[in-house]
Amino acid sequence: MTPQQLNGQLTLALSKGRIFEETLPLLEAAGITVTENPETSRKLILSTNDPLLRVIIVRASDVPTYVQHGAADFGVAGKDVLLEHGGEGLYQPIDLNIAKCRMSVAVSAGFDYASAVKQGARLRVATKYTETARQHFAAKGVHVDLIKLYGSMELAPLVGLSDAIVDLVSTGSTLKANKLVEVEHMMDISSRLVVNQAALKLKRERLQPIIDAFERASHR
Repeated sequence: MTPQQLNGQLTLALSKGRIFEETLPLLEAAGITVTENPETSRKLILSTNDPLLRVIIVRASDVPTYVQHGAADFGVAGKDVLLEHGGEGLYQPIDLNIAKCRMSVAVSAGFDYASAVKQGARLRVATKYTETARQHFAAKGVHVDLIKLYGSMELAPLVGLSDAIVDLVSTGSTLKANKLVEVEHMMDISSRLVVNQAALKLKRERLQPIIDAFERASHR
């Protein structure tokens, strides 16, 4: 058991950017206000109007790990991150319907994706989401060589590193600007509340009202 779990402190793990911004109204619905802005503050631990609730700012892909190991009692993570993480040891009670986008396959404008997939040829796919991509193409019976990248995914087909990319798409403007086309919509993505299973038992009295408020606010 971590020291935070012993002293009754609640810790919420969030990532900067869109997830943080879109979680704020849900927190407000639970009567919680974050007193600092992570975009202007260098602090990684932010206080709230509740002295026993703090927010930690972590990388989006690390949220499930902090929650799983009890360093955070609960957090908000995208479905994309949870699929890669596997969700082990996490209770996922609510789809919060925030930070919506889609996971898609995209290729250079001139690439004949339909033929490449139909012929069963080996595809070189660049992505941050290797586990999700592997499962997707395996289900289609397509052999892929996966190339793990951490950013600037759109560059990979343009310089011949890959035939296709698997990435999150919101408006599609970045793809268009780089002369890429979306050829397959794999799944819709949104963010979910994740809760540490031990914290749910030990701190249910404090956590449950927040979970209930999040649920009501996310389904308005």
